[in-house]
Amino acid sequence: MNADGLFNPSRLTLARKRRGLTMTKLAAQVGLELRSISAYEKGEFKPEAERLAAIAGVLRFPEAFFFGDDLDEPTPDVASFRSLSKMTAGQRDTALGAGAMALLFNDWMEVRFDLPQAELPDLSREASPEAAAQELRRAWGIGELPIKNMIHLLEAKGVRVFSLALDAAEVDAFSMWRQSTPYVFLNTKKSAEHGRFDAAHELGHLVLHRHGSPQGRAAEQEANAFASALLMPRASVLAQAPRIPTLEHLIRLKKFWSVSLAALTYRLHAVGAISDWHYQTLFVELSSRGYRKKEPDEGQRETSQVLQKVFAALREEGVSRASIARELCIPAEELDQLVFGLALTVLSGSAGAEPATRAKGANLRVVPSQG
Repeated sequence: MNADGLFNPSRLTLARKRRGLTMTKLAAQVGLELRSISAYEKGEFKPEAERLAAIAGVLRFPEAFFFGDDLDEPTPDVASFRSLSKMTAGQRDTALGAGAMALLFNDWMEVRFDLPQAELPDLSREASPEAAAQELRRAWGIGELPIKNMIHLLEAKGVRVFSLALDAAEVDAFSMWRQSTPYVFLNTKKSAEHGRFDAAHELGHLVLHRHGSPQGRAAEQEANAFASALLMPRASVLAQAPRIPTLEHLIRLKKFWSVSLAALTYRLHAVGAISDWHYQTLFVELSSRGYRKKEPDEGQRETSQVLQKVFAALREEGVSRASIARELCIPAEELDQLVFGLALTVLSGSAGAEPATRAKGANLRVVPSQG
């Protein structure tokens, strides 16, 4: 709650967008006039206690949330959405609202834990996305080896990784810089291979487009090319590729780089390992077998080391999921969605000491391994 204990209109707007609602839909669900919701969000007057309770109930946020200080909220001009043109305004607002919750939770963690600092080079001046991927591998000492775990690699280099947990195919992922800290948000309901490529794609935006708007077709193509080259280095692909690969060859080979069949097929063509005709033939077969929608022999989903270690430490300190949510004045479900599919170790229950007395004693360094 803010120092003055005053209703904060910006938090009402944020909570509404987090639920993907327009002011008209919120007004209808609460049983109020549209002009009332508009006036609340403009700060012309604050809702009476009964109306605030109704609004909080519909939005599934505790009433205390609406009395907090202004929150940092990602905006479309700084967030790199992979499929912005396919998204509805509601889906975009819901994803950006998840970003705001992540920033709030990250600030809470950084008070209590020594998290890795960002070590991402600026590769915007490299000759091509391919060259940028090669330079990053050199700078990080990866060489030509497959990257075992993209999320672990990102976290080791100071990237904060959170889940979007959205049932929307149009929302793949997005990334952003907040001051000197990079963030990546992944839709963890996608396949493991899809998630790895999304993570590499967003890393491309972070190192290629930090000083410019990461929007538009050209930026997306650059991030795709970067991800492909990062996950499947040219020399390694040429060395491993069969002379005339069949789909069965590729199903076995994709496990080496932990990529999708579609991504591997595209990369083989990009490096000249297969002809145009062979490329088109393989993609026709991919589609006919349904492998464009359902990845065959899916790999193991990657999880977060940072979140695992943070939650393990908090549990030892007696800090529960419910107590964190209370301190942040957000629903516990928001914490669940931020780590959905990323953390096997979760906080549960409502018992435990308050964070103000326990979590400060858990000030420790979280050091994830690379790859």
